Amino acid sequence: MAKAVFTTKADPTYDDLPEFRYHFPQTYRRAVETTVGDWIIYYEPRRSSGDPRSRGGRQAYFATARVVAVHPDPTLAGHYYAFVADYLEFPRVVPFRDGDIYFEVGLRRDDGGTSKGAFGRAVRLISDHEYAAILAAASADLLRSDTSQDVRQRYELAEEQSTFERPIMERVTNRPFRDAVFSSAVRAAYDNTCAVTGLRIINGGGRPEVQAAHIRPVSASGPDSIRNGIALSATIHWMFDRGLLSLNDDLTILMARDNTSGLKD
Repeated sequence: MAKAVFTTKADPTYDDLPEFRYHFPQTYRRAVETTVGDWIIYYEPRRSSGDPRSRGGRQAYFATARVVAVHPDPTLAGHYYAFVADYLEFPRVVPFRDGDIYFEVGLRRDDGGTSKGAFGRAVRLISDHEYAAILAAASADLLRSDTSQDVRQRYELAEEQSTFERPIMERVTNRPFRDAVFSSAVRAAYDNTCAVTGLRIINGGGRPEVQAAHIRPVSASGPDSIRNGIALSATIHWMFDRGLLSLNDDLTILMARDNTSGLKD
């Protein structure tokens, strides 16, 4: 097994849906197959689409996921899908370099510049330590912020390299940490405003009242992604989780007729 960086654009050239799959040509098959059972990092390049003139991409690492299988594309010869699980968007994106420091060692030339040849590869294998360094940079602000005492105590950033990788790696699959990351990302996306009531309440301690809810529940394999999240006030969140309130595909609000019947507009 091996870890890797998968490059995907904001408007993907391939049939990518990062929460569930990564689409790639034969060129990268061997490299991608080595990642099955291990973790990858998603990277968004400067180009936002397949148009060589397009710009606007963040040039940053933005999520991680675990590769579970690789299968041929049944409709396009010479292409494959890597299917992923445990997708987690970062609470903040991580630029590919911080001054003279490159998170991927292979991207740095001997003269200190960026290797365009290495950067041009859509799939790049990385070490456990490179992976851990990216994840640490993505989550450092969250762990120093006003999250739960339990999360902060259990997942302090390790300072020594010998103890650096394992604590970072353990966070990725731990539910309290994933919930904290998901909540931070969704509340930021909605500007701490309830999507149903439009209320934005900040308490005396500066904490938002709004909560992050999974649209497709985690119990039904719903991913920890912003696309699967919605910000709701505490009461609305309670109703949402109990099926008393929901959303239609056209974003109209559905309400339960009573405690036993279905939902209606």
